[in-house]
Amino acid sequence: MARKPRIEYEGAFYHVITRGNQRQKIFKDPADYQQFLQVLTTDKTRYAFHLYAYVLMGNHVHLLIETTSTPLSKILQGVNQSYTLYFNRRYKMIGHLFQGRYKAILCDRDAYLLGLLKYIHANPVRARIAETTDAYRWSSHHAYTGKNNPLGLIDADHVLRMFSENRSRARRQYRVFMSDEATLRREEVYATIDQRLQGDEEFVDRVLTIHDHGIKKERKKKEYSLQAIGRTIEKRYQITLDQLRSPGKERNIMMARRVFTLTAKEYGCQGKEMANYLEKDPASVSRYLRGEDIGTEVGKVIRQLGVGQ
Repeated sequence: MARKPRIEYEGAFYHVITRGNQRQKIFKDPADYQQFLQVLTTDKTRYAFHLYAYVLMGNHVHLLIETTSTPLSKILQGVNQSYTLYFNRRYKMIGHLFQGRYKAILCDRDAYLLGLLKYIHANPVRARIAETTDAYRWSSHHAYTGKNNPLGLIDADHVLRMFSENRSRARRQYRVFMSDEATLRREEVYATIDQRLQGDEEFVDRVLTIHDHGIKKERKKKEYSLQAIGRTIEKRYQITLDQLRSPGKERNIMMARRVFTLTAKEYGCQGKEMANYLEKDPASVSRYLRGEDIGTEVGKVIRQLGVGQ
């Protein structure tokens, strides 16, 4: 099967994963990690991209990159070639160091920036090579805590302002965010549309207006409106719409919100639409969509929709 062309345009935001060829180690000692960061710094100046996160593992690298005028393919070609020349010269090797086809997922930055940043920074802890994110030296986590951001490599200000305009408060809130157990699961991180995009239907539409490479849009038919789903939820749980939208945390209201969002998702409704209807922030809706399996309850609401509307 022919490889699908990368989707590249100015302002594109990517989660990049590049691996050692045949899973070989690409970093053998601290000098190697330092050299890779130096290469990133040099090429960031040359190509003027934004770097929001990185983690350097033994045999692979994660990056969160936003491009400007230089396409991602040229950026990664420069980084990988420069580091490969260094590595092969140092260890007297020849040939490819990196796997031929790096993975680059074009993401909706507004929806995924924080979630992916947290996933990337927690990678060493998940891999059990560090007990805490603070304990792992080779990630951009330290740029957000204020401990280390060599040569301004990480564009931390944009992310920190998402927590607070006050720098000290933002760093404290970032630490709280990182300590919260809620995080993207691996299957969510790698769940893509057409193997290349990560985002909702609105995001796909925006990408299509810029760059169309035969992206398959798998839209679900919206058989029921959010209003119809909401009315069914009100009846089933004996609550009002105001209660559904309230900050209340009573068990039946929390369950009703989760069932509402999961049912709406079944009918192709997008997270932003649900958030607007519930008068909640999109992050809350994302939390409702995760968690324990309540498919049986959702099924009951769907059946009630079919006979009660």
